[in-house]
Amino acid sequence: MSNPVVADNKPIAIDLKKGEEKFWCACGLSNNQPFCDGSHRGTEFTPVKFAARRTARLFFVCAK
Repeated sequence: MSNPVVADNKPIAIDLKKGEEKFWCACGLSNNQPFCDGSHRGTEFTPVKFAARRTARLFFVCAK
């Protein structure tokens, strides 16, 4: 298994609305961190889908 690229060691604050769906970048290659932009194509990584359970500011850790 390949290792993901590490984007930063600090979390990124993102404001989300309840029910909003996003795909978190698992490969670290996205230019749209912390979210997937399709850069994982051709790798063994798959973005992680999630839906916000509530409207809130969440903190994501990037893998680029």
